[in-house]
Amino acid sequence: MKAVLQRVTSAGVAIDGGPRQGIGPGLVVLFGVEEGDREEYVDAFVQKIVHLRIFSDEAGKLNLSLLDQGYSVLAVPNFTLCANCKKGRRPSFERSARPNFASACFDALAAGLRAAGAAEVVCGQFGADMAVDLVNDGPVTLILDSAEIVKQ
Repeated sequence: MKAVLQRVTSAGVAIDGGPRQGIGPGLVVLFGVEEGDREEYVDAFVQKIVHLRIFSDEAGKLNLSLLDQGYSVLAVPNFTLCANCKKGRRPSFERSARPNFASACFDALAAGLRAAGAAEVVCGQFGADMAVDLVNDGPVTLILDSAEIVKQ
């Protein structure tokens, strides 16, 4: 699994040309699932996302978490995070997990973020055409990889 976290002052998503749904301050989480991942990995991602100290305290230090701040999450499924770009000019997506499994993992991520106490969790839709907008704060952008955060 891979996730790109972007600290934002605001963000939103429009699904298949529909109305924009958005959040105020918090995180945008682009989430991809690879072949070989296991659904049990999702909880490690949830815990890392809500507890990472990437928001500024009164002294300007990155010392506060999403939960400390009471912020929201915009979660967006993104199979392209698992692309292999080593050869040629066209990415290969053969490492991306099968849609049914990846969709279940994304749903588990969203449910886990809600259960962990994120103020609000707005979600994109797996397999849909989405227009995502955001105002990156900092900018602070981090990449999570299951190879680094899951005890295997």
